[in-house]
Amino acid sequence: MIVSKFIDHLPFYRQIGIFKRDFRWEPPKSTINDWFVAVCTLLEPLYNKLKEKLLESDYIQADESPIKVQDKDKKGSTHRGFQWVYHTPEEGIVLFHYHRSRSLQAPRELLRDYQGWLQCDGYPVYDKLGAIYPDIKLAGCWVHARRGFDKAKDSDPTRAKYALSLFSKIYEHEAECKDMDEAQTKKYRDENIWPLIRELKEWIDAQSIKVLPKSPLGKAMNYCIKQWPKLIRCFVDGRLQLDNNLIENKIRPLALGRKNYLFAGSHDAAQRIAMMYSFFATCSIHNVNPRVWLTHVIENISDTKISELDELFPKNI
Repeated sequence: MIVSKFIDHLPFYRQIGIFKRDFRWEPPKSTINDWFVAVCTLLEPLYNKLKEKLLESDYIQADESPIKVQDKDKKGSTHRGFQWVYHTPEEGIVLFHYHRSRSLQAPRELLRDYQGWLQCDGYPVYDKLGAIYPDIKLAGCWVHARRGFDKAKDSDPTRAKYALSLFSKIYEHEAECKDMDEAQTKKYRDENIWPLIRELKEWIDAQSIKVLPKSPLGKAMNYCIKQWPKLIRCFVDGRLQLDNNLIENKIRPLALGRKNYLFAGSHDAAQRIAMMYSFFATCSIHNVNPRVWLTHVIENISDTKISELDELFPKNI
């Protein structure tokens, strides 16, 4: 039932309807919810271990996505909370972390002791985080930089298409790095992609004074200018991706789930949702069947020492 909800996007109440129709069995919704809470309580130590493992990495990608949450203090309405999502490309770990807001407090709560690369978009909270914690090195996202020019195709097609052609060449070269190691990637980028980056920056500097700042193209150029220090840091380390596309792909199930179960019943429920999406997104990265993994964990976690919980991670099943 848990897998059906979070992988197949079938809310519990719809599953109850299926049981009633096909098996003449109508379990109380409260019973199913109690089962789900019990499973999450059982798996909470594993979630905390996953969090520890993620923070041991020195390269994390970050993004955030809204979720509606019923709030007892706002009867009849919902609160707009956020699932903050973190991904380690090298270790293959995804962590959803629920917070009531999209403020600096959310990433600060998780990353205050983190040291390493944090790849993110242009949301100002990340820049504030990097200013507060010098051990966090920010890298930008080239897909977010490209999006603005794509949106400007209708209003300023000539300039927009020129910029997009440069982005296409950048990503054509980046595709060649797929099977290269860190040193080879750095060398190839320096020789083949960096000249295109310089060309793009020179073109933006020259053209930005010729367009209206609030036009779609002006906004696209302004984003690049403001984010340029973060964007070019992607080329400092051959391990770094050029964008956050990997993490955005892991957020899609949340977006699909939102359409079906609409909101979380409480802030605690939103964090339980975060827990399950963390596990199942990590299963997806390692091509592990989520039902097989969850069954194995439920059957074995009680007999597993805290120090050995890593053995229950999806990649080890």
